[in-house]
Amino acid sequence: MTYETSETAGVTSAPPAPSGHRPRWNKVPEVTVYFWVIKVLCTTVGETAADMLDENLGLGLTGVSLLMSVLLAAVLVVQFRTTAYRPGVYWLAVALISVVGTLISDNLTDNMGVPLTTSTTVFGLVLVVVFAVWYRRERTLSIHSVDSLSRESFYWLAVLFTFALGTAAGDLVAERMDLGYWVSAVLFALAIAAVAVAHFALGLNAVWSFWIAYVLTRPLGASVGDYLSQPAGDGGLGMGTVVTSVLFLAVILGLVVYLAVTRKDVIERERAVTRPAG
Repeated sequence: MTYETSETAGVTSAPPAPSGHRPRWNKVPEVTVYFWVIKVLCTTVGETAADMLDENLGLGLTGVSLLMSVLLAAVLVVQFRTTAYRPGVYWLAVALISVVGTLISDNLTDNMGVPLTTSTTVFGLVLVVVFAVWYRRERTLSIHSVDSLSRESFYWLAVLFTFALGTAAGDLVAERMDLGYWVSAVLFALAIAAVAVAHFALGLNAVWSFWIAYVLTRPLGASVGDYLSQPAGDGGLGMGTVVTSVLFLAVILGLVVYLAVTRKDVIERERAVTRPAG
C-alpha cells in the first residue's frame, strides 16, 4: 500500500521550512510495499523480543524497559545526527521503538494495574495531542516533509505513541473478544484493507490513511508474532520467542540491506537530486 505518493499528499501541502531551518534531506523512506512489510516485521519483533527479553534476562519488565529505552535513545541520537534517510539506522530505530512501545504498555498493564481501556484511551489522546501540536507548528503531518529537527522530533514521538496505542488496543481487542491470535491477525488485516479502500476508492485523506494504517499494523504484527511464538496449547505454533525473533530479524536485515543498495525507498526528489548526471 502506498498512501502518500506525492509531496502534496497530506493535510495540506508541505509549506516551506521556517526561517532558521537547517536544510536536510527527508529523513524517512518512501511509503512502498517494502515500507509496510518491514513495518509489520518490526512490530512482530517488538512483541516477541519484548517477551523474550523479559523471560530470559531476569530483569523484569521495568529493567528491560530501562535497558531498551537507553538503546533506543542512543540509536535516535545517531538518527538525528544523520542528514538524510539511512535505511540501517532508520529501521533499527523503528525496531527498538517497537520494543519500547510494547514495554510501556505492558508495564502499565502488568506492573501498575492500569486497565487496557484506560491505557488505550490515554495513548490515543496523547497521540492526538502530538498530531495537533505538530500540525499547529509545522502546518503539515506529511512524512514527505520530515526534513528538520522539529519535524523529525514530532515524527518519532508520534511513532512511539502509535506503537504504545497499537499494543494497548490490540491487547484490549484480544482480551475482550477472545478471538485467538490467528483470527485477530485476520481481523486487523481486514481493518487495514478497509483503510486502503477508503483512501483509494473513497478519497480518505492520504496522511490520515497512513497514520491509521500505521497504528493498525502494530496489533497485526503482534498477533502474527504471538501466533508463531506461543505454545500450541495457547493457540500458537510453538516456535518460541527466540526463534521467531531471530527469523524475523534476519528477514528485516535482508530487506534493509537490499534497500540500502538499490535505494528503492528514497523519496523521489532526493533521488533526482543525487542521481549522477549523464
